[in-house]
Amino acid sequence: MTIRAAGGVVTRRTPSGDIEVLLVHRPKYDDWSLPKGKRDHPDEPDEATALREVEEETGVRARLGEELPERRYVDRNGQPKVVRYWVMEPVTGEFAAQNEVDQVRWLPPDEARELLTYPGDAAVVEAAVAALGTTG
Repeated sequence: MTIRAAGGVVTRRTPSGDIEVLLVHRPKYDDWSLPKGKRDHPDEPDEATALREVEEETGVRARLGEELPERRYVDRNGQPKVVRYWVMEPVTGEFAAQNEVDQVRWLPPDEARELLTYPGDAAVVEAAVAALGTTG
């Protein structure tokens, strides 16, 4: 059975108009990734999963933007997994460290792509920047 998950590329503009991307550090895996997670129940829409997981992991309540290419891969336990992503814009909230995520960083896209642990996540960031119609 394929595991379904969803998440977001949360972006904001700096005062100079540049884009920054929000990354999360998960101490359990010691990795840097995009905020994402599994459905709470089988009927939870992917869009709701994405918004909920971003808020749970980052403290940021966001709004959905354009859908990005999904990622398909085999997880650490050998299970097939599909993750749907959306560009997201923060609305409110502030990060507070918790069990699942101990750090977040807002970074320019180039730095974000370098810090991300998984190359597939970097491709999602590239798609988000392209969707926003700017380079970075």
